[in-house]
Amino acid sequence: MGNREKRLQRIRQNPKQVSYNDLVLLLLDYGFVERKTRSAGSHRVFTCGVHSITVPYRRPHVLEVYVKKTLRILDQIEEDEHA
Repeated sequence: MGNREKRLQRIRQNPKQVSYNDLVLLLLDYGFVERKTRSAGSHRVFTCGVHSITVPYRRPHVLEVYVKKTLRILDQIEEDEHA
């Protein structure tokens, strides 16, 4: 099992305790790139093909709603890869 799978499994097991850095690393593992924003706000936009997600920087943990949304998008990407 690679780092990508381990990180994904750890995040799935406890979506309430995910650090911003862990979520960003997971998105980068799946090929997402950070899109430049116009302002210096706390939200970052990540895109990969037709998929896009906005993640606000928050310490110590990202809100669960953003983690679950990210997991749904990653599930769609994996479905598309296996189809």
